[in-house]
Amino acid sequence: MVRWAAFSCALVPAVLLWYGASPAGATGAALGLAAVTAACRVLLRQSERGAARLRAEERAPHRGRHQRTGTGAHRGGRHPGGTTPVS
Repeated sequence: MVRWAAFSCALVPAVLLWYGASPAGATGAALGLAAVTAACRVLLRQSERGAARLRAEERAPHRGRHQRTGTGAHRGGRHPGGTTPVS
Protein backbone atom coordinates (compact mmCIF):
# COMPACT_ATOMS: atom_id res chain seq x y z
CA MET A 1 0.00 0.00 0.00
CA VAL A 2 2.88 2.36 0.76
CA ARG A 3 4.24 1.81 -2.75
CA TRP A 4 0.96 2.92 -4.28
CA ALA A 5 0.89 5.97 -2.04
CA ALA A 6 4.42 6.94 -3.05
CA PHE A 7 3.55 6.32 -6.70
CA SER A 8 0.51 8.58 -6.48
CA CYS A 9 2.50 11.28 -4.67
CA ALA A 10 4.84 11.34 -7.68
CA LEU A 11 2.26 10.78 -10.39
CA VAL A 12 -0.29 13.44 -9.42
CA PRO A 13 2.13 16.39 -9.64
CA ALA A 14 3.51 15.08 -12.94
CA VAL A 15 0.00 14.88 -14.39
CA LEU A 16 -0.81 18.34 -13.07
CA LEU A 17 2.30 19.75 -14.72
CA TRP A 18 1.47 17.89 -17.95
CA TYR A 19 -1.96 19.51 -18.07
CA GLY A 20 -0.57 22.99 -17.47
CA ALA A 21 -0.83 23.56 -13.75
CA SER A 22 1.73 25.82 -12.13
CA PRO A 23 4.81 24.24 -10.56
CA ALA A 24 3.81 25.77 -7.23
CA GLY A 25 0.38 24.14 -7.46
CA ALA A 26 1.89 20.78 -8.36
CA THR A 27 4.34 21.07 -5.46
CA GLY A 28 1.51 21.95 -3.09
CA ALA A 29 -0.49 18.95 -4.26
CA ALA A 30 2.54 16.68 -3.79
CA LEU A 31 3.13 18.00 -0.26
CA GLY A 32 -0.54 17.63 0.63
CA LEU A 33 -0.64 14.06 -0.63
CA ALA A 34 2.57 13.25 1.24
CA ALA A 35 1.12 14.66 4.47
CA VAL A 36 -2.11 12.69 4.11
CA THR A 37 -0.14 9.54 3.27
CA ALA A 38 2.07 9.95 6.34
CA ALA A 39 -0.92 10.53 8.62
CA CYS A 40 -2.70 7.47 7.26
CA ARG A 41 0.42 5.38 7.70
CA VAL A 42 0.75 6.45 11.35
CA LEU A 43 -2.91 5.68 12.02
CA LEU A 44 -2.62 2.30 10.31
CA ARG A 45 0.39 1.34 12.44
CA GLN A 46 -1.40 2.38 15.64
CA SER A 47 -4.41 0.32 14.62
CA GLU A 48 -2.24 -2.72 13.90
CA ARG A 49 -0.48 -2.39 17.27
CA GLY A 50 -3.81 -2.11 19.07
CA ALA A 51 -5.17 -5.17 17.30
CA ALA A 52 -2.04 -7.16 18.12
CA ARG A 53 -2.30 -6.10 21.76
CA LEU A 54 -5.92 -7.22 21.92
CA ARG A 55 -5.05 -10.59 20.38
CA ALA A 56 -2.24 -11.05 22.91
CA GLU A 57 -4.56 -10.22 25.81
CA GLU A 58 -7.15 -12.70 24.56
CA ARG A 59 -4.54 -15.48 24.53
CA ALA A 60 -3.09 -14.68 27.97
CA PRO A 61 -4.89 -16.20 30.97
CA HIS A 62 -6.66 -13.82 33.29
CA ARG A 63 -4.78 -13.52 36.61
CA GLY A 64 -7.19 -11.60 38.73
CA ARG A 65 -7.68 -7.99 39.65
CA HIS A 66 -4.05 -6.93 40.12
CA GLN A 67 -2.37 -9.78 38.26
CA ARG A 68 -0.49 -11.00 41.33
CA THR A 69 1.06 -14.43 41.12
CA GLY A 70 2.94 -16.74 43.46
CA THR A 71 2.33 -17.82 47.03
CA GLY A 72 3.80 -14.71 48.67
CA ALA A 73 1.56 -12.34 46.80
CA HIS A 74 -1.43 -12.65 49.13
CA ARG A 75 -2.00 -10.04 51.79
CA GLY A 76 -2.55 -10.85 55.43
CA GLY A 77 -2.12 -14.20 57.08
CA ARG A 78 0.85 -15.45 59.03
CA HIS A 79 4.38 -14.81 57.91
CA PRO A 80 6.99 -17.12 59.41
CA GLY A 81 10.07 -15.40 60.77
CA GLY A 82 8.44 -11.99 60.91
CA THR A 83 9.67 -9.09 63.03
CA THR A 84 6.44 -8.45 64.97
CA PRO A 85 6.89 -8.01 68.75
CA VAL A 86 5.71 -10.81 71.00
CA SER A 87 3.74 -9.97 74.19
